[in-house]
Amino acid sequence: MGDMPRLDHIHPRPLRSAAALGLLAALAVSCTAADAETTAAGRAAVATSPLPTVPPAQPPRQLTRAEVEHAVGQLDSIVEDAMRRTGVPGVAVGVVYDDKVVYLKGFGLRTAGTKDRVGADTVFQLASVSKPIASTVVAAAVGDKTVGWDDPVLDHSSGFALKDPWVTRHVTYADLFSHRSGLPDHAGDLLEDLGYDRAYILDHLRHEPLAPFRAHYAYTNFGLTEAAVATARAAGTSWEKLSDEKLYRPLGMDSTSSVFADYEKADNKATLHVRTGGTWQAEHVRDPDAQSPAGGVSSTARDMTKWLRLQLANGTFEGRKVVDAAALEETHVPHMVSEPPHSPTGRTGFYGLGWNVSYDDQGRLKLGHSGGFALGAATNVALLPSEKLGIVVLTNGEPIGVPEAISTTFLDTAQTGGPTVDWLKFLGPLFQQTLQAERSKVDYSKPPASPAPARANSAYTGTYANKYYGPLTVSTQGDKLTMQLGPKKQRFVLRHYDGDTFSFSTTGEMAVGLSGVTFTVGSGGHADKVRVEYLDTSGLGTFTRNG
Repeated sequence: MGDMPRLDHIHPRPLRSAAALGLLAALAVSCTAADAETTAAGRAAVATSPLPTVPPAQPPRQLTRAEVEHAVGQLDSIVEDAMRRTGVPGVAVGVVYDDKVVYLKGFGLRTAGTKDRVGADTVFQLASVSKPIASTVVAAAVGDKTVGWDDPVLDHSSGFALKDPWVTRHVTYADLFSHRSGLPDHAGDLLEDLGYDRAYILDHLRHEPLAPFRAHYAYTNFGLTEAAVATARAAGTSWEKLSDEKLYRPLGMDSTSSVFADYEKADNKATLHVRTGGTWQAEHVRDPDAQSPAGGVSSTARDMTKWLRLQLANGTFEGRKVVDAAALEETHVPHMVSEPPHSPTGRTGFYGLGWNVSYDDQGRLKLGHSGGFALGAATNVALLPSEKLGIVVLTNGEPIGVPEAISTTFLDTAQTGGPTVDWLKFLGPLFQQTLQAERSKVDYSKPPASPAPARANSAYTGTYANKYYGPLTVSTQGDKLTMQLGPKKQRFVLRHYDGDTFSFSTTGEMAVGLSGVTFTVGSGGHADKVRVEYLDTSGLGTFTRNG
């Protein structure tokens, strides 16, 4: 009987970070008699040899083919159970074992309310599962000596800058791919939500406050994007073309792209869905081109199994070397502590280069990553490299734990004969809890019983400047006060809350419900400054009146 899964390292954190980390519990694996004999033999060798025997990089296989086949045989019911319990519209799953695709199947609908079925060739948006794909592309470039993981990014990106000049000169591709540059969590994502393009966002990372370099983990889509784009620049091409040249074409991933327009024009694609009042609706479109390396890949379950085979075969595919083994292997080792243990018996979580990296009770390497668009996509990939086993799960519903529950239940079944935990029951509330943690501590839907009155609209109207977010314009439409932000001049209605504080409904991928807008009024009776609460996560959310 194996130990119970260790769950203490999982705790609430911001939703997008939680989705990226995968929320996978460390799974217990039973120890067989054969394994015990192998361990005993190894100890005897150490005792009788003049020098200690160097242990293998990975422990010997512990799963039998029969155990894997049993788990594969349970997958239909695992997926169907998750869909029945959540109503998520569509799911596609692929499993690779011993360099063969042993399971490949689609379930449900590409769009709720239609008869369009999901299949193995349905194109899904991958969200942050794009990250380990991006690190595979960069590993190919590292193998070609185009760049090195430890090269300063500045060598190939002359305009790149962070707030600290020393960090700017020293930050490497590995630093940005392992989220240890010091940039704050999700730096740049709010600019993307406001409609700014990749060039603007990368240029404005220089305004973000930095935590200690290489001593602080914070998940940053645009930090990773900067490293990927710099790699493509060093290769004399674009990121989108480099991905196609180094990975998609060599593997025959014909339905995979790093360009949103390719997903959009695909006939057989899964649309995004959010859950509203217990029903799933296709309400949103998510164009992630600005952060393409970090979240902009679209692919199919069939194509993804080809990439899984490449990962599990150390960079070779059908007998051909596609990616240098050493460069790829570097992506699979810990580069940063992402989740410290929360008890003396807890397990540390690590981040590699585009991968979550962990080790189970048998010392086996586990690789994984999740992707999530709050606007309607959730994906997961999980690998046990020593077992040559991997699974990918793609869904067209917002992140509520479905792909993680499916992949974890599958691996749990392979290792223990059946699930040791109801993973969907465990993960679902955790996702919901992390979502609630992102919302404002103030309930703006319930103003105070006796709120202080607002001033005349003219006290607030005008244009305010911000070096990071650009201009903010407050104006009136009829009797309503509105706020305008971003290059697309998105307009938000301000509703009075109390005194000089108003609220508005946030929109986009980083939406957090109602958030506050507080004006600071000077002695002249006009507001000098305005602070937008949800834009102020890094202390950059205050705008100053022009003139």
